[in-house]
Amino acid sequence: MQRQQEKQRRKRGVILTVQGLEKLQQAKAKSEFEENAGNRYTLESLSEKTGLAVDTLMKILKCEEKVDKQTLKCCFRTFNLILDTKDYFYPEFPLEFSQMVFWDSAEPQEPELPEGAISLGSPFYIERSPIETDCYKAITQPGSLIRIKAPKRMGKTSLMMKIINYAAQKGYHTVSLNLQLAQKEALQNIDTFLQWFCAYISAEMKLSQRLNEYWDDLCGSNISCKLYLEQYLLANTEHPLVIGLDDIDQLFLYPEIADNFFALLRVWHEEAKNKAIWQKLRLIMIHSTEVYLPLNLNQSPFNVGVPISLTEFTLAQILDLANRYQLFWSNYEGENLMKLVGGNPYLVHLAIYYISCKKMTLEQILTTPLYSEHSIYKEHLQRQLYCLQQTNSDLLKNFARVVMSEQPIELDIVKAFKLQSLGLIHLYNTKARVSCHLYQQYFQGYFERFSQAI
Repeated sequence: MQRQQEKQRRKRGVILTVQGLEKLQQAKAKSEFEENAGNRYTLESLSEKTGLAVDTLMKILKCEEKVDKQTLKCCFRTFNLILDTKDYFYPEFPLEFSQMVFWDSAEPQEPELPEGAISLGSPFYIERSPIETDCYKAITQPGSLIRIKAPKRMGKTSLMMKIINYAAQKGYHTVSLNLQLAQKEALQNIDTFLQWFCAYISAEMKLSQRLNEYWDDLCGSNISCKLYLEQYLLANTEHPLVIGLDDIDQLFLYPEIADNFFALLRVWHEEAKNKAIWQKLRLIMIHSTEVYLPLNLNQSPFNVGVPISLTEFTLAQILDLANRYQLFWSNYEGENLMKLVGGNPYLVHLAIYYISCKKMTLEQILTTPLYSEHSIYKEHLQRQLYCLQQTNSDLLKNFARVVMSEQPIELDIVKAFKLQSLGLIHLYNTKARVSCHLYQQYFQGYFERFSQAI
């Protein structure tokens, strides 16, 4: 009897967890880049590479049907991976779905409405490996500079707070500054801006403000600011100082300030190569818009340091988030949501939140008219429209061209960057198309109704 049970146990098939699928997809993508000139493997070429039948590969990648554990091992081995117990589960035992939930808590977590940055320690923060690890490593390097770029609501601030928290745990001084806090008085000219910047950093470091001792009209604002950091702020700390600058796009509206301040950031970063004291300074810069200002390449901070581009969620990451909300979706639900919102983290999270709270079903979210009071995306879509209307009419007109075109189209590069920063378009070289069906559906309806007003 015991031998029969063991034999049955050996015959049980397994299915990849979200972690296992993500691990396999990343290794496959790396292999495609290194061994296949960046071209994606077809199922036939994967079959030849792994020695597994096409039907078997489809079962592995869909994560809906069981396969033999040895088959998974063979597939993983092809990409120099080792199959870990967290990479698969036995569907006969529902409790083992806990392998697909990656937070340390025995109790179900309260759903979190996605508003702004995700709180530290939240179980609903989805890592986009290896980005976090790369950033943690970079911030420990003397004089490092990390540049995080992505459209709005993609998780840039959440990532910055993770990095800053990591640095704080290592005993570093940390300062987070959102440049939207700068009032008009501070943005009058470069002198007032740099004094405001230095005063803020001083306050965050709990140091008295001593601008009068270091500011010299003869030396100028840039040198005065540099001396203030070097001889006062950095000199008064034994530990590294991490400064996170959020929404630096705000300075694009003030070219004189942007030109000088960005040049200073580049100088501070370069100074770490020559002076030990500047090695204490670590910078994080966050922006949504591609840099369209005519900056001198030798004075720009946007072509040095560690560049980080946040991408949309993959299917595996969407399923991971759903699992953390105790939804335990299959590929079917994840793919249907992606058909509407793509992999936009905010739009995905919002849908999963409402479904987990049992306020709406996935089917209702997918079929509710976007102009209806019941659409969970109505407020977000109205904010996007408001941003387009407030920026300038040309931006709205250019987006209308993209929405109403059946093919990707060329746009003025500055307007393309601004639309991309809102997450409304994807750029392919110089051509633009709408980023997801949600925006296509909503704005197409809007432009058809109000075409004369555009």
